[in-house]
Amino acid sequence: MSRISIQWFPGHMHKAYKQIKETLPRIDIIIEVVDARIPYSSENPLIYAIRENIPCIKILNKADLADPDITAQWIKYLQSQQNIQAVAITSSNTAQVHQITKLCQLMLPNKVGQDKQIKAIIMGIPNVGKSTIINILANRIIAKTGNEPAVTKQQQRIRLANGIVLFDTPGFLWPKIENPDSGYRLAVIGSIKDTAIELEDIAYYAAQYLIEHYPDRLKVRYELQNIPETDQDLMEAIAYRRGALRKAGHFDIYKVSTILLNELRAGSLGRLSFETPAMAEIEKVTVAKLMFKKAEDNIGKKKSRKHKRR
Repeated sequence: MSRISIQWFPGHMHKAYKQIKETLPRIDIIIEVVDARIPYSSENPLIYAIRENIPCIKILNKADLADPDITAQWIKYLQSQQNIQAVAITSSNTAQVHQITKLCQLMLPNKVGQDKQIKAIIMGIPNVGKSTIINILANRIIAKTGNEPAVTKQQQRIRLANGIVLFDTPGFLWPKIENPDSGYRLAVIGSIKDTAIELEDIAYYAAQYLIEHYPDRLKVRYELQNIPETDQDLMEAIAYRRGALRKAGHFDIYKVSTILLNELRAGSLGRLSFETPAMAEIEKVTVAKLMFKKAEDNIGKKKSRKHKRR
């Protein structure tokens, strides 16, 4: 399976980024919603490029779909960082969602009281459940919700009942996802449309990860006697179990890919996480080296062009 860098920055996402930059100087606290299954890959590095010292609450949403042991690791890891609080929630549990406003007040006690207000901005990449959270916090339907990425199109200001003014922003990705593993993980959970990467590539990436990290789940779900050693063998085994075979013993790759990803996203294989803090630390170093090399290459190209003009 090939490794690719994904570029996806539609016009409305670029507009959202500009709006956020203009709004941040007036903001007291950032609320960033990430997917609990991939907290590193679903956070937006553009936010941290402009955040400076603004306090931040990291909301690990869809915690009911994530591995609870790994989620606990993420909470500890995130809260070890300066001025960050983290909480794992499931948006269907309204009591958990309302913890967000309590955390805002806890982190900004000087902004709590009569004639005072907290200005919070809520952000998140597409399809992490941000709009559902907003509707619960507001106790009314304000933000459109949907299973497709990029539903919210423009910034809104919402006045909550407890002295918090909430600025909602469209979900947006950064111009280029440099870490190929992050790109595939986003695709696996559905935060990137399936047209951005070949469906089969997404499924094969998921298959290999499941073999390495959740073999027992595969064994139970697909009634396997033994765990296949390769992603190809696993896909063939699922095809056999689910009747996705064609003539001459070949299997329908697209059908099997759809089966695996649909069941994974629906939680049919149990609670899964696709990255750990330890994995993120390693990948951050790798990406930093890659970015440094690209910067050096660009400098070299510019010097070369200048030399040719002489």
